[in-house]
Amino acid sequence: MGSLTINNFLKFTSIATPCRKFGDPNCSPRSVPPILCYGFKANVRAFASQKSVKKSKKKGKTEKTDTAIPDKYLLSDDVNPDYVEDSKNASPLDTSEAGTSVPMIPSRGSVLKACIITSGLIGLLGIVIREGSHVASAGGLPFVDCSVEIPLTFQMWHLELITGLVILVSSCRYLLLKIWPDFAESSEAANSQVLSSLEPLDYIVVSLLSGISEELLFRGALLPVFGINWQSVVATASIFGILHLGSGRKYSFAVWATFVGIVYGYATILSSTVVVPMAAHAVNNLVGGIIWRYTSNSSK
Repeated sequence: MGSLTINNFLKFTSIATPCRKFGDPNCSPRSVPPILCYGFKANVRAFASQKSVKKSKKKGKTEKTDTAIPDKYLLSDDVNPDYVEDSKNASPLDTSEAGTSVPMIPSRGSVLKACIITSGLIGLLGIVIREGSHVASAGGLPFVDCSVEIPLTFQMWHLELITGLVILVSSCRYLLLKIWPDFAESSEAANSQVLSSLEPLDYIVVSLLSGISEELLFRGALLPVFGINWQSVVATASIFGILHLGSGRKYSFAVWATFVGIVYGYATILSSTVVVPMAAHAVNNLVGGIIWRYTSNSSK
């Protein structure tokens, strides 16, 4: 029969031992009842006799055994050691040559839906703060009325200020894209995720929604609540910059967003209206999107 596992079978053994009862030499050996052996594992070990051990100690000799590694476990000359070392560090999930993962591009519908929802929530929060401060101020509570401090008004000279803001922000962005690789990488990641699946006319919708809602909250609500001063401008701009982290955007992009927030905050105080930063923000987003689309298509 072939080899049988002890765990699956019952094994009975019969052991015969000599019986010398009362010193009777004629007494025949008796059989011991069978012993049930289940799951038993026998290990055979060889031990040196005590005499041989004592002799070896006296002579001061110790036995040493050298174990040779079989040839099948050694690398042959045909195997490249560098390849073996690299294969240990390689990830089984890497399918590209450089081992970098390709980011997923969302669909046009999902981008527009996300933009509408987030812009709606941000704008709604700004409206709630502005209206809440107006009600509290009208009720005699010590709150600043945001709608009075930073109203939604417009004058013709605001066009010159908006134009200057667009030129300043767009020029600074273009310059940083050329001299700051980390910022260029962050901008590329953000633009690729949002703008890749959009149509050219969608850029106008996305730019208007984000520009109006974000400025309504940060410069139209938080800025007057914190105070119409430089400390409030820097505080709201810092919050604005921190919220621009994530989705491939690094700290360089947060620094850039903080700088832009300071510029828009100063323009808000200078013009005493939230319409100026809204328009400048929306136009700058549109210009940045058009430049990215043109440069990405030309590079392809």
